[in-house]
Amino acid sequence: MAVVQPQNREEDVVLDVRDLRTYLFVEDRVVKAVDGVSFQLRRGESLGVVGESGSGKTMMALSLLRLTPQPIARNVGGEIVLEGDDLLGLSEGEMQHVRGGKIAWI
Repeated sequence: MAVVQPQNREEDVVLDVRDLRTYLFVEDRVVKAVDGVSFQLRRGESLGVVGESGSGKTMMALSLLRLTPQPIARNVGGEIVLEGDDLLGLSEGEMQHVRGGKIAWI
């Protein structure tokens, strides 16, 4: 009996996050809440994120949905590509159609 491993083809990538950086600008200092996060999710995969309290899990999820607290939080770099669409380049109206329909946070 042969075991066939699925191909990791580029077209199977649903979410591609590259070097995501979200910083908080508080008074006279900068807090690097998310600093260089990269990962890919392929069709059918799930992702669990674990870490210590304050390590940036929530801010990363809010960054993916573009729901970070304004005006203190800003995406200062990286890419979030969902099914070929650059989420950081979409208008707020376009993002409202993406949230819940294509991407959600549980």
